[in-house]
Amino acid sequence: MDQKAIATLLELAAKSLLSNEPAAIHALEELPRDLFVPLFIDAFLGGHKKILKAMVRAWPFHCLHIGALSIQESYYEILEAMTDGLQIHPDQNSSSWESKLRILDLRQDPDCGTTCSEISTTFPFCFQSCVYSRHSILKTEEAQHNVKCLGIVNSESELPSTQKPIELLVDLSFNSTLRTKQFLSFLQSKVEQSFGSLHLCCRDLQIDKISAHKSVLQFLDLGCIDHLELNQAYLNEVTTLLAQMIHLNSISLSNISFKHRKGEDFRAFLIQLGQLDNLQELSFALFCLTDQLHKLLRILPPQLDTLCLSFCGLSNRDITVLSQSSQATYLRLLNLSNNQIFSEVYEPFRNLLEKVSGTLQYLEINNCLVTDSTLSAVLPALSHCTHLHVLSFAFNPITMPLLMDLLQHLTCLMELKHVIYPVPVHCYEQWNFPGSLDRQKLAEVQAQLTAMLQVVQRDDMTWTTCPE
Repeated sequence: MDQKAIATLLELAAKSLLSNEPAAIHALEELPRDLFVPLFIDAFLGGHKKILKAMVRAWPFHCLHIGALSIQESYYEILEAMTDGLQIHPDQNSSSWESKLRILDLRQDPDCGTTCSEISTTFPFCFQSCVYSRHSILKTEEAQHNVKCLGIVNSESELPSTQKPIELLVDLSFNSTLRTKQFLSFLQSKVEQSFGSLHLCCRDLQIDKISAHKSVLQFLDLGCIDHLELNQAYLNEVTTLLAQMIHLNSISLSNISFKHRKGEDFRAFLIQLGQLDNLQELSFALFCLTDQLHKLLRILPPQLDTLCLSFCGLSNRDITVLSQSSQATYLRLLNLSNNQIFSEVYEPFRNLLEKVSGTLQYLEINNCLVTDSTLSAVLPALSHCTHLHVLSFAFNPITMPLLMDLLQHLTCLMELKHVIYPVPVHCYEQWNFPGSLDRQKLAEVQAQLTAMLQVVQRDDMTWTTCPE
């Protein structure tokens, strides 16, 4: 029997079990290992909370990942049921269902399978194991192994023999919704009940209004986090967080308040930001940097490949500094939207395009007062960005003739697949004024651009406008 037929039979067996929940739970003790994964997938997608809890307790592999699976209804209930199945108490481990599970990964990751291939090793193996925290299962077991090798007994660093360290991976979003608060409270309770055997590892943390969540932050191991998204905070609060998140590779900050760009808070923030050697992605929004970008670039690692500076009040001086920076030769994504950087001269931006032409893949300059003359002047440099995948320059006062000229020049960029262009000014009774758009004229523009793409055989390239 071929592998495809075997897989089909396993799926049918899993669906049959799920039709009788009590029988499915009872059968887990004798269930073949090969049936666990298809049964888990069907149980997760079907929202069978009791079965999922029981499966976590009886899981025969070292790790369990949600991976590419997704569910909208009762999402938190599903995660809570799975977490509840973890054997974090000694009395639970006395069960006849001896779980091998050491890592429960509740993050959605399209590149991650349900379980990792098992490799012979002294400690539990998983591609997603925490490597930073001293509370990770790898470091905990390594410490216990060393203690045993040295013949030390009753060490405080060793958990009771019936307790095995377990890792719970989860992405967290701190917001004001009641259900989110309940989920965070549930996780905090589980960590406290485990008496050190459960390591909560958060890699992606989103915080909306930090002042409302300071108490909840205290139960997190901030050293695990590699992506931070923070909205609405004081700069000194951000600095305090960064001091504990030393392994960050991605930061997104918006609505950050501070008194003065030359003040002590700003200097302390830059010093702390400069300690993040792994940083690759940096995004600021509503963060005033007028004539101060040189201070920021000076402390950022040269390998930075993503830089988003929307609503940052950038000046032409800032763009000149960016074009001369070491980071410009590595950037893959650059977002300068909502800065009036073209109100005076275009030379700084043209120089910047020339500097990033060898690496740039995504460029956004929405609402930057780009005019026909500006775009015409930078078009030669833009045409040299041969790796460009996405170009977005919506909400700029561009005319139809210039738009057509731009299309003819950009179709030679074979990697460019998506262009988000501004509605030409002739489609408005009054440019960019709400309610003044003539949709018939816009439809004619779209039809004309589509026809031009067909003539040059670039059906793989899409030109669209942003909704008004």
